Amino acid sequence: MQSLSFRLDVSSEEAWKYYRGEATAVYAYTDDGKRVQFPAMHLRRFINHDGSIRGRFEIRFDNNNKLIDIIRISD
Repeated sequence: MQSLSFRLDVSSEEAWKYYRGEATAVYAYTDDGKRVQFPAMHLRRFINHDGSIRGRFEIRFDNNNKLIDIIRISD
């Protein structure tokens, strides 16, 4: 299993687009500068009470680059 870590600071307005399915993909830069893209539906569970998505995350994927899981590693 491979993993990459990244930080997100998504406004409530943008997070709402992810939640409603208007935005289907998330693009982020990892801590080491790589660009990663993944389905926005995986962030729905991380929406805060104020509607935003903030924190450091880790994306885990298999050897075929298939997403296994995303976890929040800190706020």
